[in-house]
Amino acid sequence: MLIAITRAVSPAIDRCELTNLERLPINLERAIAQHHAYEAALRSLGIEVRSLAADPGLPDSVFVEDTAIVLDECAIITRPGADSRKPETGSIARVLAPYRELFRIQAPGTLDGGDVLKIGKTIYIGLSRRSDLSAIGQVQEFLVPFGYTVCAVSVHGCLHLKSAVTQVGADVLVLNPAWVEKAAFPGLKFIEVHPSEPYAANALWVGETVIYQPVFPKTLGSLKVAGMDLLLVDQSELGKAEGALTCCSLIFKI
Repeated sequence: MLIAITRAVSPAIDRCELTNLERLPINLERAIAQHHAYEAALRSLGIEVRSLAADPGLPDSVFVEDTAIVLDECAIITRPGADSRKPETGSIARVLAPYRELFRIQAPGTLDGGDVLKIGKTIYIGLSRRSDLSAIGQVQEFLVPFGYTVCAVSVHGCLHLKSAVTQVGADVLVLNPAWVEKAAFPGLKFIEVHPSEPYAANALWVGETVIYQPVFPKTLGSLKVAGMDLLLVDQSELGKAEGALTCCSLIFKI
């Protein structure tokens, strides 16, 4: 059985952290409606959604993925790179504690879950403005007993590794080659985003279904040609906060 931890959109979302985007007005009502549709999509795939209450003191807290890495064997509570986001981890740790043994990233390391891409027993971690080598080394120490390999990946031009690449099949990635090198992922196949849609590399693969955004029609066309089973969910309002599909849930087996 799969469970998804989500959190309602903070009424302070307009004060979110921004790194690569110009600040634009965020329609809170529309953001909430789109997030509800996202949770409904997860439920339609048979996932039990546990939605936490909105936190008006934590503008970015809807992006729960950044607070933890959840694997079958354990969970790692991160130490987000933005100071305003560090308080988000406490409530997530309490939610995860009944399900997993917990490890915690310690200072001075910083790590956002959006920089973590798991493919089989390999954990790729982006070296970004939010995640550093100290944290990557800690993750490696935590996961060696469980047989994982941890690989650092250079990321440039975007917020997180999963802004640049995500998994859409057992051996297939959707990728923006301007932001991350294909050579970092040996033995895998690639669907490149259309050059006019640089933010189109974020997709959420659940079972045999790829949750994807309709706002990237050209890359969507490539996914259709590749035969993907697609479920379309618009997260464009949270995209103004540098959010995407993978950001808004922590999905794991129980």
